[in-house]
Amino acid sequence: MDFNYDMDTWIQFFKDKWLFLVIALVVLFIVLRIVKTVVKWLIVVAILAVVVVYSGYSLEDVKLIGTKVADSVKQEAITAMAGEAADATFTTNGDGTFTVKTKNLELTGTPGDGEVKVKFHDTSLGTWKIDSTIQSLIDQAKKNV
Repeated sequence: MDFNYDMDTWIQFFKDKWLFLVIALVVLFIVLRIVKTVVKWLIVVAILAVVVVYSGYSLEDVKLIGTKVADSVKQEAITAMAGEAADATFTTNGDGTFTVKTKNLELTGTPGDGEVKVKFHDTSLGTWKIDSTIQSLIDQAKKNV
């Protein structure tokens, strides 16, 4: 399945399902305001599941959309690495780790480990293997010191 939906597709979806989505949103707000326990979150998840099922998506579709979003954010981070290397700073931390920072990125790792923890716009993207792009950012940051 291809999920390259454009803005027109989303607009049409909201036009077709607007009443159902508004009702679901109202119910969600009511549940969040009234219910104060863990049950609240179970109800919220159930309502979201009903919205997803009603809208015609399967759980597999939702997973694929999530994967596409994650891949897109990862690609943005890689693009930022290339574009922000000239301003990158390299810091050796007291615990033996290093940190490379740019305007939008932060890499933290241990020398010789082969992996770094990546944050993009202060949001963790997990641990990535050091590839040529990441290594060139680290090398450039060392030169900038």
